[in-house]
Amino acid sequence: MTAHPATATRVRTGGPQEDGPEILEHVMGWTLVVVIAMLVTQLGLL
Repeated sequence: MTAHPATATRVRTGGPQEDGPEILEHVMGWTLVVVIAMLVTQLGLL
């Protein structure tokens, strides 16, 4: 078995950046929640 060093560099896979604006993520998340809630009530599912 080969041991890999614990300090190996990690390869970026194109996921969300760690240093992005968090307020934008919160606003978009809550906007999605509101849109889904409006859709549910319009369809009469609740």
